Amino acid sequence: MLGGIEAGGTKFVLAVGPSPDRITARHTIPTRDPATTLAEAADWLAGQGGLTALGIGSFGPVELDRTSPRWGFITATPKPGWADCDVAGYLGQALGVPVGFDTDVNAAALAEYAASGNVAGSLAYLTIGTGIGGGLVLDGKPVHGIAHPELGHIYPRRHPQDMDFAGICPSHGDCLEGLASGPAIIARWGMSLSELAADHPGHAIIADYIAQACHMLFASVAVEEVVIGGGVANTPGLVERVAARTRELDAGYLPGGTRHRVIRPRLGGDAGIIGALMLAEAAAKA
Repeated sequence: MLGGIEAGGTKFVLAVGPSPDRITARHTIPTRDPATTLAEAADWLAGQGGLTALGIGSFGPVELDRTSPRWGFITATPKPGWADCDVAGYLGQALGVPVGFDTDVNAAALAEYAASGNVAGSLAYLTIGTGIGGGLVLDGKPVHGIAHPELGHIYPRRHPQDMDFAGICPSHGDCLEGLASGPAIIARWGMSLSELAADHPGHAIIADYIAQACHMLFASVAVEEVVIGGGVANTPGLVERVAARTRELDAGYLPGGTRHRVIRPRLGGDAGIIGALMLAEAAAKA
């Protein structure tokens, strides 16, 4: 039996099953302080019985270097109380099982890559919600580099109708997350993107910023697909606007042509937790 945790800044999604595509039980708990949240997660998972491995896809930043004594830690997150938190170590010890650990967006990217049936040789997963994050899978493996991608913190060109908004990222101001995340949209217009009128310029502005990130991914690492998930991405018509604007930005230049696609998640809201179970499966075989 595999266990998985999609550890988000707002909630922890927990699941168990004999394989990533067979979830037999799931549970959701609010993300509170680390001691309370991790203990509650461990208690529920232990109560399912027979766990052989655990996979965790976590909000970040996180330490992914297996040679580091801080592997499995959430590191310098601005979320109160969670900086320098040993998530993998605590849960691995509490449950007595091997642990697979990665970012929540890398986990979702792995799951979407598997769900593509190898239609895509390479894939990026962008989540647009309370924050903006991105995971990359190239040749079937998640990209880590010296740490892991932080695609929410690239600097897009400012939209001509959005020059006065300073952005809300505490580190960068008007990075992608500072301009296009859910809180940035509310800070600018007083409501969520889905609540804005259909003819509100905010729809085109946000689509432009996300499309710039998609074009950057197509142009820099030549992924075939960018999968866009997260709460903001559920706004009707947004993904279609992003896809159209990405094509405009490309202007027919990139050699991948129509093989570059911007799509919704094949797995819907389950990409993250299925990816966490895939991390557990890999840990069990290691």
